[in-house]
Amino acid sequence: MPETHSPVASLARLALAMHARPAALAVGWRDGAVLDHGHFAARMQAWAGMLECQSGHDFALYLDDSIEFGAALLGAWQAGKTVWLTADTLPASCASLAASVDGFLGQFPARHAPLSPPAASAPARAWKVLAEDFPALVVYTSGSTGAAQAIPKKLSQLASEVATLEQLFGSHADGAAVVATVSHQHIYGLLFKVLWPLAAGRAVHAHSADYPEQLSALLARGPCVLAASPAHLKRLPEHLDWSGARAQLRAVFSSGGPLALDSALAAGSLLGRVPCEIYGSSETGGVAWRQRAPERPDDESWQGFPGVDWRLQDDGALEVRSAHLAGDGWLRLADHARQTDAGRFQLLGRSDRIVKIEEKRISLNAIEAALLATPLVAEARVLLCDAPAGERQKVAAFIVCSAAGRALLGAQGKLALNRQLQLALGGQVEAVALPRRWRYLEQLPINAQGKTTQALLLALLEQPRLPHVELIESASGGDTPRLLFELRVPANLFYFDGHFTGAPLLPGVVQVEWALHFARQHLALPAHFRAMHALKFQQPVLPDRPVRLALEYDALKASLQFRYLSDAGQHASGRILFHPNAAAVPGGGSDTPTPAASAC
Repeated sequence: MPETHSPVASLARLALAMHARPAALAVGWRDGAVLDHGHFAARMQAWAGMLECQSGHDFALYLDDSIEFGAALLGAWQAGKTVWLTADTLPASCASLAASVDGFLGQFPARHAPLSPPAASAPARAWKVLAEDFPALVVYTSGSTGAAQAIPKKLSQLASEVATLEQLFGSHADGAAVVATVSHQHIYGLLFKVLWPLAAGRAVHAHSADYPEQLSALLARGPCVLAASPAHLKRLPEHLDWSGARAQLRAVFSSGGPLALDSALAAGSLLGRVPCEIYGSSETGGVAWRQRAPERPDDESWQGFPGVDWRLQDDGALEVRSAHLAGDGWLRLADHARQTDAGRFQLLGRSDRIVKIEEKRISLNAIEAALLATPLVAEARVLLCDAPAGERQKVAAFIVCSAAGRALLGAQGKLALNRQLQLALGGQVEAVALPRRWRYLEQLPINAQGKTTQALLLALLEQPRLPHVELIESASGGDTPRLLFELRVPANLFYFDGHFTGAPLLPGVVQVEWALHFARQHLALPAHFRAMHALKFQQPVLPDRPVRLALEYDALKASLQFRYLSDAGQHASGRILFHPNAAAVPGGGSDTPTPAASAC
């Protein structure tokens, strides 16, 4: 059983406290192996020593391992560095960081030259007490309601959060190790999986539990608490053996989004503990908490954290004030709420999801609520898509179907389900705000924090403009080289959108453009188009059906013949003629637009 320490070490003195604890005391486990405080102190020392030799003040940190991450974080603070956290190392995230930081630490892509200290022991050093106003962190908002924003955090703000968590939940966590399904690269995981356990002397499992089978085994090993997200808790498989978890779990925490009542109670039944839900954000820190109960199914209210003041504006907007914030004033949140009889508050939805379409104010929350009210939908997210200049913006809907919705989708197809949902919205949503783009999903996409972000949803709307292609035959000798490709046209191809609704067909102009595109990749064609002859379209090219593209180029006549074929016969054919005196364009393509490309 992990030993606990009281009182909780202040974050300003945490490096000293970690170094002063018995070297043999377990700080946690990595892949089942025990790591002690002696190891942690050595790694902290190595990170601090390395960073003291680096110029610059701001460094981005990304590490999967929570114990190594904790050592790097405390070492960076001892070296006087501000640490920037990112939820991932995708190119867009790294590019954004590169404009703000002086260097990268840990597991960033090699092109960013990330730094890590050597494994060898570093010279002993004197640990210092940090100032309360030390600029410790920059964290990012999750991006679930818009572009992620950078939020600076002073050490005093983080210390206030840790003290509050210990005051509220310390008795539940006494003698318990920390297991998490969330990443420490976001403020929730950072507090519950790194800062609070380190300050309180509780052991942690270095790696997040990515799979339910992993999680059930970890929870059965000994007394523990679990830090999870709603996305993980609502997907716990009932067929797994959770008896060990029910015997060992002392508390379950959930944050990052709303947890439905049935999901909270189902998780409580499986795990033996109904989750303690935490309401807050990267900007506000923790604001309030609640724990649902079967005997109070209608109680949706939240209790404010100790030291957090809250009030409601005339329009119902929630405002908070606490030591978790950067200043002493009140901060207006994007959530609306109402006060309940018990001096608690109930959240009524976000106020910042009002968009304008054709000068009409549209509530995205209202569209989601209307979709969820139908028997066809289990989960729904809607957002506004960017549109080219001059075009009206469109609403996109991302739907996880109920059993009834899945049955309709399987029996009658996407178009029928689209119509049913549009009919259901008809009396409640302005016509201009009816979703025009629909995606039906097995589950909503989530990131390492269990968040469904706008970026993840928008990625589902990306539509390719080229097919999946494989060159299966090439005869390049003589004056008439020949090529044979196998193409598979994806169902989400850009050119199927509106051509035609319910019966997608590949436009002929696109077939001509593809013939030119793939020919230019492999053949030296003249630069300038002259004419098209013998153009025929015999059969439609349909989504997700393999089709072959045969190309033959007669260099003497400057003529490219193309044919689209499949087991069903010939789909299309034609000849494209070029000006023979124009300079040839080597294989790899030309930037000169063709009539087909212009038409597309």
